[in-house]
Amino acid sequence: MNILIVENSIIPVSLYGGTERVIWDLGKEFVKLGHKVTFLVKEGSTCEFASVLYINNEIPLVKQIPVDIEVVHFNSKQADLDLLDTPYIITIHGNYYDNDEFDKNVVFVSKNHANRYNSDSYVYNGLDWNAYSKPNLTAKREAFHFLGKASWGVKNLKGAIDIIKKTKTEKLNVLGGKRFSERVLKMGPSYVFSSKVNFKGMVGGQEKEDYLNHSKGLIFPVIWHEPFGLAIIESLYFGCPIFGTPYGSLSELVVEDVGFLSNRADELTNSVLNSERFSSQVCHEYAVENFNSKKMALDYLAKYEKVSSGLTLNQMNPKLKKLPKKKYLEFN
Repeated sequence: MNILIVENSIIPVSLYGGTERVIWDLGKEFVKLGHKVTFLVKEGSTCEFASVLYINNEIPLVKQIPVDIEVVHFNSKQADLDLLDTPYIITIHGNYYDNDEFDKNVVFVSKNHANRYNSDSYVYNGLDWNAYSKPNLTAKREAFHFLGKASWGVKNLKGAIDIIKKTKTEKLNVLGGKRFSERVLKMGPSYVFSSKVNFKGMVGGQEKEDYLNHSKGLIFPVIWHEPFGLAIIESLYFGCPIFGTPYGSLSELVVEDVGFLSNRADELTNSVLNSERFSSQVCHEYAVENFNSKKMALDYLAKYEKVSSGLTLNQMNPKLKKLPKKKYLEFN
């Protein structure tokens, strides 16, 4: 199959790059499976295993699809799809809070994510674990970690720090945030300058892997419905159990053998204090088996085949069931 993957970003990425990381591993897996892959992405992108075309912002995106492409995989909402003759799907990676309808060929990234938009069309994200270093599952675990955009309120860094501050000796490495960002400073001196909290900034590659390889677990008390959460599966791969809230995809991804979920800080604190009850080996094997790029690629190929046969992925246009009443979900 001749596949075009479209994303308005630069690939590859070296640090965060959630969607970019997913489509990179997806394209690589398609090539391994014998398919031809082309990326339509921002200028400056490169790729050694697939062809790269640059997006021309002067022309409608649907007019930039090569004639020999058999299926197009968009990774954000698109306009003018009625002008496109090629079969396509659209992965929705984030949350949209409006009354707009989605196209019938959308795919969400978890069952909860899909259900909130009245859909059953989803594919879990997966990563190419061969691109990561082999974890040392017997390494000494020294501190917990927070992994995500610390400046983004829904990620609830303050909640993660609250949990650590309730313990006597545990510490937290903040991966993805700076001590002196505007939002972090608003948390107050007792959070920003706590001896229990170390801000590491945006880290990637081997540096990030070293922190995860020596972490006791991921503290992830998000206060929104997380669509998926690459931080979860990356942490699990390195043997880290998950301590988070039961919102969005977390209730699907974090089974009882690999973590604990609650929206109460005291309950999460108690679980954190007993983190050794979780097996690093079980966490690692769970991530490798369930959230790998080959499984993701095969699931997407099934979606491609369906739209190529003239069918749609959803019978009705997906639409948010109900608008949220509050910006943040409960955490106390």
